[in-house]
Amino acid sequence: MSDIATTVGQPLDPQPSPLETGRRDLAVAGQWTLFWLKFKRHKLAVVSLVVVALLYLVALLADFIAPFDPNAANARYTYAPPQGIGLFLSDGEGTHFAPHAAGLKMELDRVAMRRVFQVDPDSPVRLGFLVPSAPYKLAGLIPMQRKLIGSVEPGKPFYLLGADRLGRDIFSRVVYGARISLSIGLVGVAMSLVLGVVLGGISGYYGGAVDTAIQRVIEFLRSVPTIPLWMGLAAAVPLSWPPVRTYFMITLIISLIGWTSLAREVRGRFLSLRTEDFVLAARLDGASEARIILRHMVPSFASHIISVMTLAIPTMILAETSLSFLGIGLQPPIVSWGVLLQEAQNIRAVAQAPWLLFVPGGAVVIAVLALNFLGDGLRDAADPYSR
Repeated sequence: MSDIATTVGQPLDPQPSPLETGRRDLAVAGQWTLFWLKFKRHKLAVVSLVVVALLYLVALLADFIAPFDPNAANARYTYAPPQGIGLFLSDGEGTHFAPHAAGLKMELDRVAMRRVFQVDPDSPVRLGFLVPSAPYKLAGLIPMQRKLIGSVEPGKPFYLLGADRLGRDIFSRVVYGARISLSIGLVGVAMSLVLGVVLGGISGYYGGAVDTAIQRVIEFLRSVPTIPLWMGLAAAVPLSWPPVRTYFMITLIISLIGWTSLAREVRGRFLSLRTEDFVLAARLDGASEARIILRHMVPSFASHIISVMTLAIPTMILAETSLSFLGIGLQPPIVSWGVLLQEAQNIRAVAQAPWLLFVPGGAVVIAVLALNFLGDGLRDAADPYSR
């Protein structure tokens, strides 16, 4: 009787362990939950997500972050070298906290017949945060009269990353260039997304003659060499066009080829999904074909589309940089990373001022690597059941 009482007093179903609970949660988790859990395990992708977010934040707040107008020239400081930053200054009263840039002293090299800049420790440029500036509109909307960083002594310039042949601040130009180069990637990918999903979806959903016609167009576009095609189309853009129109035309040219690979992937997914039970159920329920495509089929592989688009953004950025570097893309006064790299075509200028190559080139490398690592993480997370 005691054994029976003991048995009856014990719980019939013991509490599951945390491991078993976690497995049950994963078994019933939704697609986006699995996507996020898998993405968090990719540490490099998470770091890249932070870097990409910071890059686009800099592009959005370029007017506030850049200390100078990107086209403001100063003939006294042509090819001025980067000025080192210090946090402490020493004077007769001791050492105290005072952010500053190293002062520059210009001398004339009578042998090479060019200006030479030397560090002048006696005239540092005192820096401050949220310093007053000329009126501007942040992101074109919010009136502002302060910059994130600037000289507390009006009229005393400083060049954190050096100056170009016209004495323009490279740091300010790279910050403003991020706005153009990074936005071209987003706008180009958005256009490729629309074309790829629409045409690929129509091709895979309907099949037959429609599928054949769309696939032949895709094969023709993919058979044309990319760089000569871009060069030919970009050369056809009139030089008299305003900068905004040229910007959108270059974006359209870059997007002309980008949609074809996505369209083929979407077509393959639609061919496999159009006979699935949930599609047949939606069709029997009287749903329109547009609703079936947009509300049922596309969301089922939306995470895969996101990963593909993330990997396509670096391609768009490199395409714009290449066209602008070759002189057939964006042109001054537009400021982009490709336009800045045009300065690197002059070997003498690069030998005298290597920062003209390394600063915008480094920005391109950082952006492309971060977006590629982020795309790799998203691609792995799009298949949460893979190892």
